[in-house]
Amino acid sequence: MTTTATPTTSAPVETGASPDRAAVRLAISSTPRPPVPGRVSTALTFGWRGMLKVKHVPEQLLDATVTPVMFVLMFTYLFGGAVAGSTGQYRDYLIPGILVMSVLFTTVYSGVALNTDVTKGVVDRFRSLPIWRPAPLVGSLLGDTVRYVIAGTVIIVLGVALGYRPGAGVVGAVAALALVVVFSFGLSWVFTTLGLLLRSPSAVLNSGFMAIFPLTFLSNIFVEPATLPGPLKAFVDVNPISTLATASRGLMEGNARVGDVVEVLAVAAGLTLVFATLTVRLYRSR
Repeated sequence: MTTTATPTTSAPVETGASPDRAAVRLAISSTPRPPVPGRVSTALTFGWRGMLKVKHVPEQLLDATVTPVMFVLMFTYLFGGAVAGSTGQYRDYLIPGILVMSVLFTTVYSGVALNTDVTKGVVDRFRSLPIWRPAPLVGSLLGDTVRYVIAGTVIIVLGVALGYRPGAGVVGAVAALALVVVFSFGLSWVFTTLGLLLRSPSAVLNSGFMAIFPLTFLSNIFVEPATLPGPLKAFVDVNPISTLATASRGLMEGNARVGDVVEVLAVAAGLTLVFATLTVRLYRSR
């Protein structure tokens, strides 16, 4: 009698669990599938992800804020008198150029961030989601544009604090910043391609700055090309960064040439077309 009265431990679990599982299956089968997110909303979501990383680690903005300020102060007050005859004249020449340089330097970190996601396996999780495949790439670069705007705004505000007054006023300064941000968006695709080709974030960082440093300093950001030797002047004249700096100065002073602006936009579109395609292909094959 004792043996018949003692129930087994597995029977109640099975009888109690089966209705629960059946209820879950019924709920899943009767609930409509959520709509697939659109491309724009998905890209904006990943852009917000990039902003949250800055929120949690604000030190990431040091390169976009402190470093450009150091460049402005050092070059203006150490070399301004020797280069332009007075710090005031050199400041007016330098501020639009440093605006270009500070934002372009920030583009390298687009490749570093993507390489970090790849090496840590985050990209594999993104691929398992029912979303537009390039959304993490586009969203990440959209988030980086906020960094570009911050870096450029810091330089413009600093220049005004030091006495710089753009001839075209606020409108010209905003137009120059917008042009630099558009060009930087195109350039950032170059570094995302590099981020998928190299094997570590430090390699991307070092390679990126090895490329951007010569192009930046061998331009008209710091000195007039007319003062340079012949072969060097020829390179500076065809350097797209020189065209960007010239267009930015023109927009801030109100005398920009349409040809310079169109050339900058064309280069940005070409960089985006070529390297965005390469980045997406590498992203799918990794």
